[in-house]
Amino acid sequence: MYYVYFLKSLKNNDLYVGSTQDVENRLASHNSGKVRSTQFYRPWILLDRESFPTRSEAVRREMLLKTGQQKELLRKKYNLK
Repeated sequence: MYYVYFLKSLKNNDLYVGSTQDVENRLASHNSGKVRSTQFYRPWILLDRESFPTRSEAVRREMLLKTGQQKELLRKKYNLK
């Protein structure tokens, strides 16, 4: 199973969208500073996740959610900046 996950930065109230097979391990990587794009905005908390049977479906969904309009809808849904 593959997942698209949504994280919230407790430092600046921002949203991060990613995909992985192991959400808990990936969250730990974000919070330990191993992910360059999120290392300065720690700590992160998990808001939600969506599951997909294949990696390609998860990545397709992740890319869609990272577009301007879709990401803005997610920010409004989770009341983020």
